[in-house]
Amino acid sequence: MTRDRPGELQEAWRTGRVFGPPIRRIFRDVVADRLPDRHRVPQAEMLFAPMADPYWEDDHRFLGDFYSVILHQDTCQAATAEGLVLLAVLATDDRVPARERFGAARTLLRAATVAERRQARCRPDTPPHADPAGEARARAAVESLTPELLARWQAECPAVRLVLAGLAVVFPTERTLPALAPRLRAFMAAHPPGTDIGDYVRFVRVLAARNDMETLTAVEGYTDVHWSGTFRQAPARARAFHLLGQMLDRVGADLMSFPGAAVQGDDRRSP
Repeated sequence: MTRDRPGELQEAWRTGRVFGPPIRRIFRDVVADRLPDRHRVPQAEMLFAPMADPYWEDDHRFLGDFYSVILHQDTCQAATAEGLVLLAVLATDDRVPARERFGAARTLLRAATVAERRQARCRPDTPPHADPAGEARARAAVESLTPELLARWQAECPAVRLVLAGLAVVFPTERTLPALAPRLRAFMAAHPPGTDIGDYVRFVRVLAARNDMETLTAVEGYTDVHWSGTFRQAPARARAFHLLGQMLDRVGADLMSFPGAAVQGDDRRSP
């Protein structure tokens, strides 16, 4: 939609019809079906208010705006926790393409680890824009949503499974951790050490062992190779999640660059 079509904008406002890129319409349908109380989620206006931003032109621009209004510049705000439920329903609905399920799940993981990653990056200072209360609510929200996400492992494509593995070690339970190693075995067979996916998966396995010394050794080893360092005085968990986030960002960039089997929603058999 462009700025020189005021008649269509007025019609959109009158009828409630949504303009915008195709992915916005998919998101709108999924949220409408699965969240009957969507009016209580402030970020849902991005999907349902025709005039919220009538100048979106493509999926990429819309997605950037949508994720930013939930997790703005990697910081949690007072309403972030409420918006995360939108991401959870999008990440668990097959109508949403695999690429966007990956994006929604990855944003959930980022929201859950904002506090630790900031601690590793900024210790001992706290940035003035940080909202510890909002971060705590966001983390609790993602923790409550994670079981539903993990339950989709067998049904998910390989790309989304990588995010689910990250959520499993951020929110470890006596049930999920034992299941993680065999689930990652195929990834390790297909992706050797020294590859982005291979290193990410092996680091997740280290985190699943919940041994601080092993975790610190792995953090130091991987950081020395290719990743931005963190303060050594920061807690092991904070440094680990900072590295995990960097690794998943690179894996995501690789997957988005090659729209092949790694992100196809209809190929769920291979790693």
